[in-house]
Amino acid sequence: MHSLIYWSPFVGNVGTIKSTINSAIAFKKFAKNTCNVKIVNVCGEWNNFKDTIEKNNIELINLTFNYINYLPKNGFIKSRISYLIIFLISFFPLLRLLKKEQSTFFIAHLITSLPLCLNFFFNFKTKMILRISGYPKLHFLRKKFWKLTTKKIYMMTCPTIELKSKLIKSNIFNNSKIKFLPDAIIDMKDFLFKKNENIELPTKKKFILSVGRLTKQKNYQYLLSEIYDFLKINSDYDLILLGEGEERKILSKIISDMNMLNRIFLLGHKKNQYLYMKKASAFILSSLWEDPGFVIVESALSNLLVFSSDCPNGPKEFLANGEAGILFDSNKKDALKNSIEKIKDDNFKKKVLAKKNCLKYTKFRHFKCFKEILEI
Repeated sequence: MHSLIYWSPFVGNVGTIKSTINSAIAFKKFAKNTCNVKIVNVCGEWNNFKDTIEKNNIELINLTFNYINYLPKNGFIKSRISYLIIFLISFFPLLRLLKKEQSTFFIAHLITSLPLCLNFFFNFKTKMILRISGYPKLHFLRKKFWKLTTKKIYMMTCPTIELKSKLIKSNIFNNSKIKFLPDAIIDMKDFLFKKNENIELPTKKKFILSVGRLTKQKNYQYLLSEIYDFLKINSDYDLILLGEGEERKILSKIISDMNMLNRIFLLGHKKNQYLYMKKASAFILSSLWEDPGFVIVESALSNLLVFSSDCPNGPKEFLANGEAGILFDSNKKDALKNSIEKIKDDNFKKKVLAKKNCLKYTKFRHFKCFKEILEI
């Protein structure tokens, strides 16, 4: 019997949480009794998902102790401090685990430097798989580190063809080990079921939706400045933002200064964003970069017209180079402002194509592809 161990320690609400747990669930569900599936609970980060994990008969391995609530969060520097703390505290416990478990596959999603180091310096029977979701800044030290430590890994997986191509062109990795693997973003049954629930909205008008962490990466200050004129002219539309982050105060002040508190709503993080997608008129992603922007897939499958920045790592591929949605340059003034007017056009063909293009990101398709490249 094969065994899979997922390593994905996190300190905030990131998309990789969904890709990790959905991949684990997919294997447990579709592999039937041929695979043991486990998730490493490094510092208590997976405690809030225990019910889902246990319900799907996935084993949770408690690596150390619960210190997730004491780690600094929100912001680049604070998150890097947290990663360093996790690295140091987890070094020997993870070493013992890898020696003890002798798992068939060890799949590293986040804070991958630790398992990469251990895999390089020690010999394990476990086959190490590195998942890369976004193209990193390849400075001199990172290039050297990756070139050295990835020599012994079994495989690297990428959720988009675009990312796979970039990694091959970087000439850092063994290209034969780089595989395209669509992430398990949705389960169609769960997706359709959740969409039938009801929510209370802050507006009775038509609204445009955006979902993501309130960080510099998501470029919400640009979004607000670009959509202001559209909302002033089109009084029948409002804007709803879902998410939390370090820019919440700044964004709240911008909305207040615009005198748009009754038109633009910051609703915080919501567990089931599908319910808002069901009622929205369109979706906007304004990011500077993505890893790779799964919310586009969820929006497309909710039959929404998707406006997305033409940023690296995902959107262009999801939206078929603009044929399945509307792409704009998020570094260019008035780019979104001019694009958003197309919400009034007949976009039926774009919606149909977007939905068709995003159906590859289901749990079953992920399982089928992963099973093939693992040769199990």
